[in-house]
Amino acid sequence: MTQLSRRAFLSTAGVLTGGALLSQSSLPAQPYSQEPNTTSALQTESVADYTLTIATNPIEIAPNRIMSVTTYNGQFPGPLLRFKEGQQVTVDVHNNTDTPEQLHWHGQMIPPDVDGAAEEGTPFIPPHGSRRIVFTPRPAGFRFYHTHVRAGANLSAGQYSGLVGPVYIEPKDNPGAYDREVFLTMKEFQPTLSRGGDMAMDFLSPATTVKTLKDHGESTMKTSLDQGNPHGFEVGYDSFTINGKMLGHGEPVRVKQGQRVLFHILNGSATEIRCLALPGHTFTIVAMDGNPLPKPVSVPVLWLGTAERISATVEMNHPGVWIMGDLSDDDRHHGMGIVVEYAGIRGKAQWIAPAPFRWNYTHFGRTGPIAPDPDEAFDMVFEKVNAAFEGFNLWTINGKSYPVGNMMAPATHHLHEGKRYRLRLRNASDDIHPVHLHRHTFELTRYAGLPTTGLMKDVVMVGGYQEVEIDFVANNPGATLFHCHQQLHMDFGFMSLFDYV
Repeated sequence: MTQLSRRAFLSTAGVLTGGALLSQSSLPAQPYSQEPNTTSALQTESVADYTLTIATNPIEIAPNRIMSVTTYNGQFPGPLLRFKEGQQVTVDVHNNTDTPEQLHWHGQMIPPDVDGAAEEGTPFIPPHGSRRIVFTPRPAGFRFYHTHVRAGANLSAGQYSGLVGPVYIEPKDNPGAYDREVFLTMKEFQPTLSRGGDMAMDFLSPATTVKTLKDHGESTMKTSLDQGNPHGFEVGYDSFTINGKMLGHGEPVRVKQGQRVLFHILNGSATEIRCLALPGHTFTIVAMDGNPLPKPVSVPVLWLGTAERISATVEMNHPGVWIMGDLSDDDRHHGMGIVVEYAGIRGKAQWIAPAPFRWNYTHFGRTGPIAPDPDEAFDMVFEKVNAAFEGFNLWTINGKSYPVGNMMAPATHHLHEGKRYRLRLRNASDDIHPVHLHRHTFELTRYAGLPTTGLMKDVVMVGGYQEVEIDFVANNPGATLFHCHQQLHMDFGFMSLFDYV
C-alpha cells in the first residue's frame, strides 16, 4: 500500500504458480447438488429479466495484453444489473464451464437457497447447466454479484477469476442529487503465489491494538518460524485494472466543469485492500456498502477492503486531465488507475499524491449516542496457524477452522428471529480481515476502542491485533455465513455458519 504494496513485496520473494504447488487432493472439494427445478435447459414459460453466462473468454486489459479469464457475458466487470427495490426479478444463469459454480448476491437480504453460497445450502449451477434464480431485491443501494466457490491453490478460480459484476437497486424514492453516475470496479489479474509478508496497515485509525492479542499472535508465529516453518503463502499480482483496463488503456471518465458526479466504487479484488485519490478533488461519501451514511462525509482518499463499496459525489471544479489512482506508485504504474478528463482539455494525465490520510470508520457514523445493549453477544477470536495446510496458513475462529473439504458444516452460533446480536471480533493475527456477514446488514458499534453508531455495512476491515464490535438484528431466517472476504483466508478455514432456531 503506501509504504510497501503486496505486489512489490511478493516480487522480491520466490514466486511460484499455484497450479504447480498442491496435489489434487489438497484442493477444496466442490461437490454440488441439483434441485428438481435445476436443469440443463431452463423452463421457457417466461422471459428472464437478465441472463448471465459464465464462460472462459479472452479479455484485453491493454493493447496486446490478452488473457484468458472466466467472466460473466464475456466481459469484465460483468454487466451492471439495475433492479428496483421490492420488485421481483428473474435471472437465468448458464454455466458454460467444466466446474460447478455459485453466484452470490452480495449485500442483499434474500433467502439462503438463492443467496449463492453452498455453505448455506444454495444448489450449485452445474457444469454446462443452468439455473433460474427468482428473488426480490433489497435493500436499495450499491450491491454486487460474484462467484462464491473456493479456489484453494487454483488461481484461475473463485474471485481470482473475472466473475464479478455491479448491482444497483433503485430506491423507491431517489432524490437524484447528482448530474451523472459512474460505476468503477477495481480488480487485479495474473495472480501468483509466494512466500510473502503482511501488507501495511498504517492507514487504519485508530491504531490501538490489544496487548493480549498481539502477544499471543506474535508468540505463536515465532514458535512456528523457530520450528523451521516458512511463512505461509500469499498472493500477488502482475496487472491492475479499473473496469477491466489498465491505466491509460481504457476510455477516460469524461466530465464537464461544474458537474456533480456520483461515483459508485467497488473493490472486486480477491485479496487486496485498495485506495483511490483524484488530485485536486474531494470525495463526499454518501453511502458505504450501499447504505446511506447518517450524514455525508468529505475525504481526500478512499480506502476499500475486499468487497467494500463506496458511493461518493465529486464536484468537478478543478479542470485538467487527471489520474484517479491508487496511492501506491508501484500498483498505479502497473495499471491501478483511470483517467478523468475535463471537456475541452487535452494532454498527458497528471498525478499528484495527496497528503497522508488515515481511514477511521467512526468518522462515518455518529459519535454521540451509544448503541443499545444487545440481547446476546458472541465473542469471535481470529487466529492464524502459520503454513499449516501444505504451506498455506490455516485460519480459525474460536479455535475451529471451517472444514476445507466440506461445503456444509454444523452451525457454531444460533439465532432467534427478531433479537439483536453483537459480534465482538478479536483479531489475534497481524493481517487485516475484511469480514462479511451474508444476508444481513450490521451496524458498527465499536472500532478499536471507539464507540460509534449509525454506520450500516456488510463488510468491515478488522485491523491486526484489534477489536471491533458489530450489531445486527436477526431478521432474515435461514443459514447465514460469516467469513473473511479475503479469498485466501476464506478458502483455508476463515468461515463460520449461523443458523436460526
